Amino acid sequence: MAKWTAQDIPDQSGRIAVVTGANSGIGLIAARELARAGATVVLGCRNPERGEQAAQTIRSAVAGARVEVAQLDLADLASIAACAQALHESHAHLDLLVNNAGVMATPHRTTADGFELQFGTNHLGHFAFAGRLLDLLLAAPAPRVVSVSSGAHRFGKMNFEDLQSERRYSKWRVYGQSKLANLLFAFELQRRAAAAQSALLSVAAHPGYAATNLQTTGPKMAGNGLEERISVLANRIFAQSDEQGALPTLYAATVADVPPGAYVGPDGPLEQRGHPKLVGTTAAARDEHDAAELWAISEELTGVSYDFRRQPSRA
Repeated sequence: MAKWTAQDIPDQSGRIAVVTGANSGIGLIAARELARAGATVVLGCRNPERGEQAAQTIRSAVAGARVEVAQLDLADLASIAACAQALHESHAHLDLLVNNAGVMATPHRTTADGFELQFGTNHLGHFAFAGRLLDLLLAAPAPRVVSVSSGAHRFGKMNFEDLQSERRYSKWRVYGQSKLANLLFAFELQRRAAAAQSALLSVAAHPGYAATNLQTTGPKMAGNGLEERISVLANRIFAQSDEQGALPTLYAATVADVPPGAYVGPDGPLEQRGHPKLVGTTAAARDEHDAAELWAISEELTGVSYDFRRQPSRA
């Protein structure tokens, strides 16, 4: 049986997609292939200049590509609110949101709102952004939210007594927690959508081990040149390409029969490389009690709540 590739993406004409962190790596590839399939794609990027460069890269690769750039800093709730407002002003609905942006194994830092950087960016930022766009998604006939997690969720544990890692900070432990939070969010969003009898589909994906700048950002922030060089070398030797790493996200975002609450990853050894397929999660990722607790805390911290009855309004 033939393996699924980007050539198998169904026609996306008429769909409007938002991809966070789309200026490089998996986000850029996913945005490009969605545009190639006919979607209008909004690149949510922290740096507008890099966003415009990414948009031009896509336009050069895809004749007639419909690409827009939206400034979005997921480590800043004010930026998230401003970006969501701008999208309300420019679009009557959104068909797809890909929560792709993230940071990995960074030294201890905090966001503009005082949240620990990895938890604040990878989970809380996307929670707030998706919540602010919920009405636009619900205005579409078949809306979909894809949350990009990681195999690192398998060593993640929700430390509800110290979610912001104020007592103790371990960069990999905190990263694993943030990736577990991505899955708890994705599956809880699906449960809430189903309870509201909404057409919204919430699924998740992970890229395996793909060569992107995600691996080198943390060492650069820490000023650790040796670790940065090791990361670059490991990417060259062990990682699959970002083109291949984007396939699970694209599969989760576009295939018609992806089931509610699905998790998509590579089909190779240890899910590190390969072509997309439905994969499993830890029991912790499906823990409904933890998901509900995380949801309540996330609403409190971000000030964003999810109302499946709300209709979109344009300023």
